[in-house]
Amino acid sequence: MRRLNASLARGWTRVGTRFLPFADAASPDLPLPRLLRLSLFQVSVGMCAVLLVGTLNRVMIVELAVPAGLVATMVALPLLFAPFRALIGFRSDHHRSFLGWRRVPYIWFGTLLQFGGLAIMPFALILLSGDTTGPIWVGHASAALAFLMVGAGLHTVQTVGLALATDLAPREAQPRVVALMSLMLLIGMLVAGLGFGALLREFSQLRLIQVIQGAAVATMALNLVALWKQEARDPARTRHDRAIPSFRESWRGLCAERQWDRRLVAVGLGTAAFAMQDILLEPYGGEILGLAVGTTTTLTALCAAGGVAAFALAARALGRGFDPHRLAAHGVLAGIVAFVLVLAASPFGSPASFAAGTALIGFGAGLLTVGLLSACIDAAPDGKAGLALGAWGAVQASA
Repeated sequence: MRRLNASLARGWTRVGTRFLPFADAASPDLPLPRLLRLSLFQVSVGMCAVLLVGTLNRVMIVELAVPAGLVATMVALPLLFAPFRALIGFRSDHHRSFLGWRRVPYIWFGTLLQFGGLAIMPFALILLSGDTTGPIWVGHASAALAFLMVGAGLHTVQTVGLALATDLAPREAQPRVVALMSLMLLIGMLVAGLGFGALLREFSQLRLIQVIQGAAVATMALNLVALWKQEARDPARTRHDRAIPSFRESWRGLCAERQWDRRLVAVGLGTAAFAMQDILLEPYGGEILGLAVGTTTTLTALCAAGGVAAFALAARALGRGFDPHRLAAHGVLAGIVAFVLVLAASPFGSPASFAAGTALIGFGAGLLTVGLLSACIDAAPDGKAGLALGAWGAVQASA
């Protein structure tokens, strides 16, 4: 019986390693429960991203009758903070604190910014729609402030959270940790998109207030749980009398090492190339192929499924020592094949080709994202993980 139990245990261990590649991201210093708890900050980031770009975009235009140009301006405001992600990461690398924390203060203040922005946002949007007896500029200013606060908090939390994950994970486990973090971001976006859609199906101003402020509470709770007892205190590392290089010196030093300029150009071009299809796929399916609305909405699920498959494959490949740059190149090749399939769907009248191309777009984008992020982490100089991840995030978010 003992031999049978031992054999079954070994079998289940092999099954877990084969079919659950993210389980290998854990290590003795960073066990899986702690790693999964840390990754919750990515869920909150995904939730806020969907709320800003997807849900509120439609709510402001359709339900609140806000002019489309004004909506586009508000949705674009959070991107103003994207270029500052490198500076945020640099500051977290060299933070001075008597408490001995480098990453925790930035994640905490980023969370407070997200919470504050979401807390005032529903009232600001109601004023923005013209439902007010006061000056119209009050609605514009309050909505702009809300979007700016959420954007600043979102960029801060993600940049410094990824740097903290890099600090905690052993070098050999970092590629799988990166893949897991990317997966949790996707999960957060999917769950939030479905949840917001269901909750706002019967729209009212009261329901809008409840949903957005509920998102504020969820953001605070998720990030608190993610951050709890993650970073060890080290007052010697954050003492006030130590010399700190300037941001310009650190940036020049980073760019001078291991072809960082080419790597960041690849991040920008690759991200922009895959992002350009976002506003085209559903109209293409409806106008060219004559697909129903319900059918075109499944494109998000297909793209997400491709992304999940890419993250799992990337975790296994990088864990075995596969070159992250080659992995990103495979993602680009998959994207080329995907767009060929999408284009071929029209002359051949093939919805199957369109669906396969859509899934492959998600797959290629996933490989590209994980590959280039892993490459940036691998090339980060010692003590500059925040700067390196901030540079990646600034280019990726701006693209």
